[in-house]
Amino acid sequence: MARKTSVKIARKKQPDSPAKKVRTVKSIKPASAKSVAKKQKPGKDDAGSKKDIILDLLRRKDGASVAELAAATGWQKHSVRGFLSGTVKKKLSLPLDSDRPEGGERRYFLRERS
Repeated sequence: MARKTSVKIARKKQPDSPAKKVRTVKSIKPASAKSVAKKQKPGKDDAGSKKDIILDLLRRKDGASVAELAAATGWQKHSVRGFLSGTVKKKLSLPLDSDRPEGGERRYFLRERS
């Protein structure tokens, strides 16, 4: 394997000048509506947030499968499972339960608190 060698280049000293150079400022362009919308994050009270979509699906009587949650949010399946364990169970401390019917797909739901 070849070794990389670094070469240091000596910088030339700038001549002492009595007046400092002034930088010119470039004109600032106004932000477009598209870039402003991209930077804005939805607030915590937005009704259409992905967190609310998942929680609504989990509150249904028959709950929801990982595939249904992934389709509703546009997330990948591993992201949905991470959200369920990290946010729903740990951060929100909600009683998440799952059931796997015979030969069926595992379904997650929020059980009633006792």
